[in-house]
Amino acid sequence: MEMINLTIDKKPVVVKEGTTILEAAAEIGIKVPTLCHMKLHDMGIENKPGGCRVCVVEVEGRRNLAPSCVTKVEEGMVISTSSIRALNARRTVTELILSDHPADCLTCAKSGECELQDLAQELGIREIHYKGEQSQYREDTSPAIIRDVNKCVMCRRCEMMCNEVQTVGVLSAVNRGFDAVVAPAFEMNLDHSVCTYCGQCVAVCPTAALTEVDHTGAVIRALSDPSKTVIVQTAPAVRAALGEEFNMEAGNLVTGKMVSALRQLGFDYIFDTDFAADLTIMEEGTELLNRLSKHLNGDKDVKLPILTSCCPAWVKFFEHQFPDMKEIPSTARSPQQMFGAIAKNYFTEKINVKREDLVVVSIMPCVAKKYESARDEFAHEGNPDVDYAITTRELASLIKLANIEFKSLPEEDFDQPLGESTGAGVIFGATGGVIEAAVRTAYEVYTGKGLEKVDFEELRGMEGIREATIDFDGLDLRIGIAHGLGNARKLLEDIRSGKSNFHAIEIMSCPGGCIGGGGQPYHHGDASVIRKRMEAIYREDANKTIRKSHENPYILKLYEEFLGEPMSEKAHHLLHTAYFDRSNKIES
Repeated sequence: MEMINLTIDKKPVVVKEGTTILEAAAEIGIKVPTLCHMKLHDMGIENKPGGCRVCVVEVEGRRNLAPSCVTKVEEGMVISTSSIRALNARRTVTELILSDHPADCLTCAKSGECELQDLAQELGIREIHYKGEQSQYREDTSPAIIRDVNKCVMCRRCEMMCNEVQTVGVLSAVNRGFDAVVAPAFEMNLDHSVCTYCGQCVAVCPTAALTEVDHTGAVIRALSDPSKTVIVQTAPAVRAALGEEFNMEAGNLVTGKMVSALRQLGFDYIFDTDFAADLTIMEEGTELLNRLSKHLNGDKDVKLPILTSCCPAWVKFFEHQFPDMKEIPSTARSPQQMFGAIAKNYFTEKINVKREDLVVVSIMPCVAKKYESARDEFAHEGNPDVDYAITTRELASLIKLANIEFKSLPEEDFDQPLGESTGAGVIFGATGGVIEAAVRTAYEVYTGKGLEKVDFEELRGMEGIREATIDFDGLDLRIGIAHGLGNARKLLEDIRSGKSNFHAIEIMSCPGGCIGGGGQPYHHGDASVIRKRMEAIYREDANKTIRKSHENPYILKLYEEFLGEPMSEKAHHLLHTAYFDRSNKIES
């Protein structure tokens, strides 16, 4: 590739052809402020917006200032990123954005995390010179996401994620001029749309135009109610990212400190969703082997490939957009919902507490888990299996609210019996992890032989779509993996058209899997952060004494005492679900 020579702020730079001015400046340590820009190259998406004009720079010989995030370098360019003209333009643009923005920073959900707030501080803006009418839009609250469009700055990042990365197609620019806004078609409510609640729009929104529904207040009220026994489960991806909220480097595992913090917050029992991940493998793995056995015996009606069903955003995606294929995914509930069902039906007997007096709280990297816990099929006579789902960010907020010095906390262990897990449960947090965990168990059950090596490196990685073949002692098990709903769509279309030859496919909605979930600490599109979280997940797996789900002693005891065997009648009732055609339905 041709190399380009240019000068930025009197410093010579040599970069590859096709590099933007913004990227070239970053290579020599020059930061140019941005608002609409996202790093999407690792997802194979070209950043398009360039609409906010905050990142303008002066290019010698050009009449107009150039938006550095979308302007490609040219040979011999001489650029000034901090000329008075460029600085004045940035301040003017930012003041104009602020002139139509609520000034409720003290009570705003993104206060301290708001990129517009940071930009105003960086540019030294202390007053707004432009006064005029302010937009007034209604607030839109769904089961998982709140849209406060008054705070939308039309950066269109959410539109990029929804349409280009996830291919859901809910958000787009509507209206014109002063009335322009990013919204669903006809400005309908999110819960009337095909939104999956994946939360990737929330993850990239620079302001509080898009935020998760906050359940921390409800959790505090439950913890303060002496009539309630409050238990908590923590998803595997949370421990690999929570430390970032306390100024720790990405990739720090904080499992023990997290447990310690939850105990100080007053939870009666601290359990691990990884336990339920092991349980999921017992059910989903058995379902895979059952379908595979029928297929090998010539049953033409068997539904293959089997698709994983742990991700609620992915489930809602195919219910809306591929309802003709709703018999293909595994019927196994997600680990969150399996945990809730076991807690409310098994653990309550263990501690002699009524179901309605047990409050189950989930700590999840995912915004869609809020929606999932509210689905009608996951409740008994109006009492949900999971009462509240809060994000990693919300947990960090609770810890800070309680004035807990997180970094100095001692390492503590989960409680039993729902706190014991294997390495297979831990890797559920990364793309490829669910199917690798399933393979570890399915191989030994199918072949009757022990695995010499439990690490299936061929199932790991960050490519959006991956495939691998695993030798099951003479049977070539063909596996597909996708993360990001845009990639999932490609695999589903192949299945629909009869082109797929996979036996099993793992799908996760978020880039990187749950570690890149919409409820994780904001990483601003930096793929290196997701990679570090992934490394942490596999590090915890490697350090586990037991690394196969079917060897978890507490799982074995659960089946012996309560469930009977995988896919039993009781297991099917408590741990499995059905899916619905939502293609022509408006959500209520």
